Amino acid sequence: MFKKGTALYSMLTGNCPKCHEESMYTYKNPYHLGNTLKINDRCSKCHTKYRLEPSFFYGAMYVSYALGIAFAVATFVITNVIFSTDLKTTFIAIVGVLVVFMPIIMRLSRNIWINLFIHYDKEASNT
Repeated sequence: MFKKGTALYSMLTGNCPKCHEESMYTYKNPYHLGNTLKINDRCSKCHTKYRLEPSFFYGAMYVSYALGIAFAVATFVITNVIFSTDLKTTFIAIVGVLVVFMPIIMRLSRNIWINLFIHYDKEASNT
């Protein structure tokens, strides 16, 4: 399911969507806050260009919104439904989770967005 060669692998690891050989990001750690979204221009293995056009990753904002909602709903269910906390505590938990996971949400949304347009190519990973 998470094997190399699947879109899910590239989405979760942040590797090149075409060859899955190297990270798209300059810094692998998403919590290197000043450089969370710094992306390489091209893959050094298959030479895939990551910025397909200027402002390409603007579309990732829609994915980021959906992921943020998913994280917020999951936090609501865990805190309010499972642990039966009051709404104030639930709200604080949601804000806390979104702040802590924001670098991951931003990167994951970019990974999902680029994988919608560039697909794995077995030949590219052999070069």
